[in-house]
Order: sequence, then C-alpha cells, then structure tokens
Amino acid sequence: MELTYHIINRKQMKIMKIITTAIHFDADQKLLDYIQRKTSKLDQFFDRIIDAHVYLKLENSGQVKDKIVEMKLNVPGDVLMATEISKTFEASADAAVDNMKRQLNRYKERIQEKSHDENPLSS
Repeated sequence: MELTYHIINRKQMKIMKIITTAIHFDADQKLLDYIQRKTSKLDQFFDRIIDAHVYLKLENSGQVKDKIVEMKLNVPGDVLMATEISKTFEASADAAVDNMKRQLNRYKERIQEKSHDENPLSS
C-alpha cells in the first residue's frame, strides 16, 4: 500500500512530496495521516527537501512485533536516511523525524561551510 501527499510551502511556493509505503501489511488512515503530519514538519528545518519516502515494516522477533520506520529524504546533491525501531509506529516515526532534524541541521551547516569556503571575500 502506497500513499502520496504533496505538501505546499506557502512562503516559497515549493512542494515537498511525501510517499508512504506500508510493506506487507495495510496501514490504517490514522497512522498514514500521523506519518504525513510528522514528516511535513521537516520542511521547517530545511525548505529545499525534494521528497520524502517513508517505509513502514513489521519485524517478527519472538512474540513481539517491532515496528520499523525507514525514512529517506532527497535533498539537493544528497540523500539522508534514518531507520528507527520501536514498539509502535508512532514512536518509530517520532524517533526517525528527530534523527532527520539532526541530519538536516548538519547538512545545512555543511552547505554553509562549503559556500563560505568557495566565496571567502563575501565576509
């Protein structure tokens, strides 16, 4: 099951596409909406995200089924990835989004350092 959302950044009129795929099970609409809401907030940390792919998986380990959320963000010139495992999809999604926030901040710092190194006279 795959669901695609298009999130519009009203300030810059850019669209971030969020594709959510549940692998080997059918996710309910409430979970898909939750994932979309959480993932769309990443646009606040970096406004040039091209698209986001979120994969929802179940892992059978003994009696408990762990919930895995894999998130892949396409940004200009790079791909950021995060995988989180928890007892609920919501907890896994929250952890993956937090992981992505940190990665986006590091990515922005690298871009700023690179542009500063290429243009040293601008300061």
